[in-house]
Amino acid sequence: MAASSSTFTRNPTSIATSFNSKLSLSLFSPRSIKLPYIHPQPIIKPLGSHARPLPVLRATATPSAESTNATTFHGICYVVGDNIDTDQIIPAEYLTLVPSNPAEYEKLGSYALIGLPASYETRFIEPNEMKTKYSIVIGGDNFGCGSSREHAPVSLGAAGVAAVVAESYARIFFRNSVSTGEIYPLESEVRICEECKTGDVVTIELAESRLINHTTGKEYKLKPIGDAGPVIEAGGIFAYARKTGMIPLQSG
Repeated sequence: MAASSSTFTRNPTSIATSFNSKLSLSLFSPRSIKLPYIHPQPIIKPLGSHARPLPVLRATATPSAESTNATTFHGICYVVGDNIDTDQIIPAEYLTLVPSNPAEYEKLGSYALIGLPASYETRFIEPNEMKTKYSIVIGGDNFGCGSSREHAPVSLGAAGVAAVVAESYARIFFRNSVSTGEIYPLESEVRICEECKTGDVVTIELAESRLINHTTGKEYKLKPIGDAGPVIEAGGIFAYARKTGMIPLQSG
């Protein structure tokens, strides 16, 4: 597929709708609608021919990301260790920011991973910047543990992250990543975090469930994203529900 110059962005203003003019649905009230349970290790099902291409984030000289190929994410990775909790991803003091407000959504992203300890000498987001140059985060075991705050995956998506690749996830972080549609929470079969370094150039091929480290020349098998893929690709659980006819489309 030929490369596109379009910039990949999330639209935080499209996360609410109305069901039968009575029930207000918000991205931050997932109890409003019952959808199929998505297991952190779902059974893979191929996308139908009607599915839209998946976006690709490419780290560039500016912190923005570009859509270039149907099922590939390419960019610079940022590597963290085990038990990265939600306080490290987005500290509680920033939870007053409302992601449905575009300005506050961008500001939320500027604080992503600001809670990491001082042992991480390389900053995820440079001072006075709103976006990160690292479009892929590589982590270890139990990524996203801690509280149930949906701001955690939202802040990463707002910062410009396309995908997180970790050895395992806290269940609620995985589900929040899928329901918000902000990032792809991909699982590795080995401890990639011990073999990759921050700044390595990597490619994730979703269709092949593979990560390629172009800096080291090594390739790694990933677990298929499965049933969660179409939900994330649609932009989250409510966008997916509208797309599949589970809830009415917004009227004009």
